[in-house]
Amino acid sequence: MENHRYLLNPIRTTKQGQQINVGKDHAEYQTIVNTMTMHPDDMKRSGIANGSTVRVRNEIGEAEFVCQEGKVPQGMIFVPYGPPTCRLMAATTDGTGMPTSKGWEVEVISQDAGVAIQDLGE
Repeated sequence: MENHRYLLNPIRTTKQGQQINVGKDHAEYQTIVNTMTMHPDDMKRSGIANGSTVRVRNEIGEAEFVCQEGKVPQGMIFVPYGPPTCRLMAATTDGTGMPTSKGWEVEVISQDAGVAIQDLGE
């Protein structure tokens, strides 16, 4: 199987900010933070269908997301910050006081098709 490289970039969205007033346990907020956006060509190449479930993992942990196609750069994945992204975040801060929260090297595994996409760490 060909290795594919992806960088995961957690983000904040306007919709996510609006939903915080409703509460993090609200279904709409949970949908937002459990949805990952990927370039359509990356999804096609990786055999990931729009709306399918994927597992994202790195050396810290793993989390599941629903994958949707969107207007993002090829090779990058975007997902709103939330409990799932916290499972991928290290406790170290590299002296900044904040954990590294962008540009995570990840492996993505389709839960629906069994397709694995290798991580950047070689």
